[in-house]
Amino acid sequence: MSLNSYKPSAIFTSMLSSRSWSMVIAVFLCILGLYALNHPHSKIPIRNALNDPRFEQIFLNSSSNYTLSSYLRDLTFNPHVAGTQASLQTKQYVETHFKDLGLQTHTAEFEVLLSYPVHASLSVHYREGLSDDLHLTEPGQVGRVVMPYHAYSPSGSAFAKGVFVNYGRDKDYVAVAALGVNVTGCVVIARRGDMSRGRVVEKAAEKGAVAVLLYTEGDVFGGVERGTVMDGIGDPLTPSWASVHGGEKLGLEEKEVKERFPRIPSMPISVENAETILRSLEGPWFPNEWRKDTLRSKVGRVGPGPTLLNFTYQEEKKMVTIHNIFAVIKGWEDPDRYVLLGNHRDAWTYGAVDPNSGTAALLDIARRYALLMHSGWTPRRTIVLCSWDAEEFGMVGSTEWVEQNLLNLGSKAVAYLNVDCAVQGPGFFARSTPQLDNLLLAVTKKIQRLSGVDSDFAPFLHHAGIPAADLYYGKDFPVYHTAFDSYDWMMQYGDPSFHRHVAVAGIWGLSALQLAGDSILPFDYLSYAAQLQEHASSLSNLLDDGTSLHAMTTSIQGLGDVAKQLEEEAKKLREQVTIDDMLVLKRHSLNDRLMLAERGFLDAEGLPGRPWFKHLVYGPLLDNESKLGFFPGVANAITQAARMPKREGLSAIQHEIWRVARAIQRATDALKGELI
Repeated sequence: MSLNSYKPSAIFTSMLSSRSWSMVIAVFLCILGLYALNHPHSKIPIRNALNDPRFEQIFLNSSSNYTLSSYLRDLTFNPHVAGTQASLQTKQYVETHFKDLGLQTHTAEFEVLLSYPVHASLSVHYREGLSDDLHLTEPGQVGRVVMPYHAYSPSGSAFAKGVFVNYGRDKDYVAVAALGVNVTGCVVIARRGDMSRGRVVEKAAEKGAVAVLLYTEGDVFGGVERGTVMDGIGDPLTPSWASVHGGEKLGLEEKEVKERFPRIPSMPISVENAETILRSLEGPWFPNEWRKDTLRSKVGRVGPGPTLLNFTYQEEKKMVTIHNIFAVIKGWEDPDRYVLLGNHRDAWTYGAVDPNSGTAALLDIARRYALLMHSGWTPRRTIVLCSWDAEEFGMVGSTEWVEQNLLNLGSKAVAYLNVDCAVQGPGFFARSTPQLDNLLLAVTKKIQRLSGVDSDFAPFLHHAGIPAADLYYGKDFPVYHTAFDSYDWMMQYGDPSFHRHVAVAGIWGLSALQLAGDSILPFDYLSYAAQLQEHASSLSNLLDDGTSLHAMTTSIQGLGDVAKQLEEEAKKLREQVTIDDMLVLKRHSLNDRLMLAERGFLDAEGLPGRPWFKHLVYGPLLDNESKLGFFPGVANAITQAARMPKREGLSAIQHEIWRVARAIQRATDALKGELI
């Protein structure tokens, strides 16, 4: 097909009477795109017409508040805990949506171990002989939502004195001990803070407690925060391999499995129930540092007792089938390079914020991408829309899929863009790996790092080394994991006009368009090197004279030098307007180096004590009280060194510094792309 056979002026004249200019542009771009596809060796001076910036404007102009609202209303009609019939209906809704848009759609199923409540009760027995049976489920929600519980908490019962331990951190137990209070044999009451639920329960078990009650402050609606207390992520029966049907699974009594679950039972309670218990305690007064933000009374006593708590919880572990859903838009030039957008569907209750504000955005992006495809657009690289299952139990669906596809993801995945709680409140925030900073800085200056393990980006970054970002509006919301995370709450408080939903879908979708469409990947490793230098400077302030950062800082300098060279290389390739085979090969070479560099930060041995987590720059900390939010191996070594002989502790810290230095060097070598 030759452009000379067309008469554009005649085509435009016949269309202008009945079509808008946008249609004219779309048809013209289709003609140019078809020509480029059929003449790949032609030296025509155009950039990829199928990824023209005007398609980005079409994407933005096709946003719809009403459509997003309708998606969210449908998704949140019923509670949909993973593994239930209602969750299966939500799966069918998303799958049908993708198929109706004409997108290539498939599912991946896994057989996993999930945990559900059978029975729970809690009563308060006072000194005077009186008692109260506490209501554990939110008012008006009994029988409508799953009762508040901690997934993977063991069954158990206790009849013991209550004792308050603030956030349940090591320093809180030190403060309690300084007051002369022993928590051994007691039911611990703690409030939610930065430490994971599972870690709070495990520390209580280490101190001799027999059960844990956990409440969340700031909820004025009377909700109760559900959640998991399992250590780590993914199916506990298949560590490091996918839980496919008929595949190998460990037994529940095997040591590696039992270590994933707490040793003592726990349950979440409401603020009101927590106040009922805490007001009845006697013993020493709260330490001063606890009083400024402890409940509404600001003051209180630690206990233990004399109030007795009668605690009972019974769980059931089940093997269930979970379903991940994918919609695939094949790339025209690099179909085996993948830009992934992901969100999970399952919710503890109705899930209007967590996660279905993100699900609604994902569905709307699919709709708008389908409109672009009808207008002639095709991405340069393949886009995959991912809808995960069973995230609330510990990123189970995404983790199993990453483990199943680890080799292909490691060699072909460009980036993973995650949205979980898309809209929680005001203000846009992003967490990302540093090479994505410039891509995201166009929309926000508030970029954080991805050290936490709180959404589906974790297996992609921490295990597979794939550049990742997590996008959301609002830092937190008062109905998190409660029965009041509903469509009504979103309409009244979260985003009544759905403008924030429109905004986050736009940012998410446009970021993917650039990652999938730019001739050179928009990765900036100068930004990464600068961030690593800041991390090293912060680390130096915490180290004794007996440790050295020379190897690390030298590696960082080397990364920065190579990153500068790559910036020049990318600039020259972008400026070249004549497209030929040599240019295509050079771009592929550079893009592969940019894509693979993040894998260099992985270490085969993983983090000490948590070998599944491989990333040495960003990953979970064993101790949430660490002053570092990066270099998790070093941070953990610093914490543990305080309990070791000095020379042994310094040696452990220095070893972890060396490991990070080697990881940075591996990333640098990947950017060079040459054997040494």
